[in-house]
Amino acid sequence: MVLRLLILLLILFIIELYAYQAFRTVVKAKPILISYQIISALVLVYIIYSFMQFDRKIGQTSHSMQTTGLLLMVYLPKIILTLVLLGEDIYRIGFGSINHFAKFNDNTDFLASRRKFISQIGLGIAAVPFLSLIYGVTKGKYNYKVIKQAIFFPDLPEAFDGFTITHISDVHSGSFDNPDKINYAIDLINEQNSDMILFTGDIVNTHAKEMHPWIETFKRIKEHKYGKFSVLGNHDYGEYIPWPTVAAKEENFQNIKNLHGQIDFKLMLNENTFIEKGDEKIALIGVENWGTNFKKLGDIDLASANLSKEDFKILMSHDPSHWDSEIKNHDKHFHLTLSGHTHGFQFGIEIPGIIKWSPIQYIYKQWAGLYENLGRYVYVNRGFGFHAYPGRVGIMPEITVIQLKKAKNVA
Repeated sequence: MVLRLLILLLILFIIELYAYQAFRTVVKAKPILISYQIISALVLVYIIYSFMQFDRKIGQTSHSMQTTGLLLMVYLPKIILTLVLLGEDIYRIGFGSINHFAKFNDNTDFLASRRKFISQIGLGIAAVPFLSLIYGVTKGKYNYKVIKQAIFFPDLPEAFDGFTITHISDVHSGSFDNPDKINYAIDLINEQNSDMILFTGDIVNTHAKEMHPWIETFKRIKEHKYGKFSVLGNHDYGEYIPWPTVAAKEENFQNIKNLHGQIDFKLMLNENTFIEKGDEKIALIGVENWGTNFKKLGDIDLASANLSKEDFKILMSHDPSHWDSEIKNHDKHFHLTLSGHTHGFQFGIEIPGIIKWSPIQYIYKQWAGLYENLGRYVYVNRGFGFHAYPGRVGIMPEITVIQLKKAKNVA
């Protein structure tokens, strides 16, 4: 423990040293440099103190999220500065060593002075994540986007051609801090006038009580002609804090399940129901959480026991790794799976048709948007809320409207 702390302090010292050198190379006014040192020290002390006060029995709080946001805003830019100046130092040492032994120029110091323009480049690059993270915390986390996606199926029942589904996921109500913005998002949901609405889990961060201030808000989601259905996500099981007793954990879990009914959603737990329109029908299946690195309580065989391969099927499963591991090649042919979970990492770059990148893609093959395998689709919602980092950069909160279309298979 002591060794790890010493290593962490050494890393922080190196980061602070390089960041200060970059700042000092560009800024010469002594009062500004002293102010920079004082502010950096105070911020570091505050971050360390805040994390030392973190109580695992309570879990994530608004204060811990704010501290995480501050940590990222301060140290991600400083890490970038460190890498830029470290690269310069490697060059300076290398060039100095070659010059020393080859004696190209005896009048040159072994270590050339630090170049101002390198520090300016470093500061310019570092400003991008700094300003982006500030935007993510102040604006991005509530910058809701309605994304419309048509999906074509050759075997879709005729009556469901043009059927629309609003899909939301990862509410994380314990993170909310702006009622006006949440009400605005509910208005956006209602404006879509979809035939059905589906919610794919994570209604809270950990505790059922997190949702209590928001129940009336989410009850404002209007009735949809073909229903409002939901499933559980990994956070809904209360796994991320130590509970005083097994009974307390179970009581919280039951209360979380009850929340769905309190906001007028039908919670599906490894079961299915038929959505009927005229003389035709499609099957809606909802499973408990199943994730490669999380609880594997989702039982697709149980949930679809009475269904045939020929039934048109829509599956709700919180974690897209379930689709990749079990669903996409399942014998019963699940036409469309709706998932969430990844949040798109709440950080990335998305320019439609040009670039779509996030660090989460190195963990999840399917992390945002539509994916297809042999005519079987999964749509991964980028999330309604936010968790851990109290913001979103590049990957905005999402309300999806999916339209089912009968046609030849078109990805």
